[in-house]
Amino acid sequence: MDSTAQQTCGDSDFDVFSKLCPSRGTLEDVTGRWGSLTIGALQEGGTLRFNELRRRVEGVSEKMLSQTLHALERDGLVSRQAQPTNPPRVDYELTPLGQDIAERLLALIDLVEGRMPEVLTARERYDETRGGR
Repeated sequence: MDSTAQQTCGDSDFDVFSKLCPSRGTLEDVTGRWGSLTIGALQEGGTLRFNELRRRVEGVSEKMLSQTLHALERDGLVSRQAQPTNPPRVDYELTPLGQDIAERLLALIDLVEGRMPEVLTARERYDETRGGR
């Protein structure tokens, strides 16, 4: 670990609970709405072009997808390959590190989707006792 990380995370390990630790930024990149959906789409779809990703991740703006991809590429989770074609073609895919993270992220997504009936019941109960949202 470099000296900057040691200064911000403690003596030996990274700690996402430390506000200055760089692991917190990576966790935010991965677990933010657009980061998690982008990683999930790339895990399911393999190599995708920008517009293919944008269609898969409904609701993301071009600007937000671009920022998300840059952050994930900087973290080493996504690779970007520009093809020398006319018009230019850019492909995105998960790196081995990104694939490892995606597997765990998709397990969480599957768990959330599978437990949604319970979540919806809990929301109804909450809203009834608290007078709505």
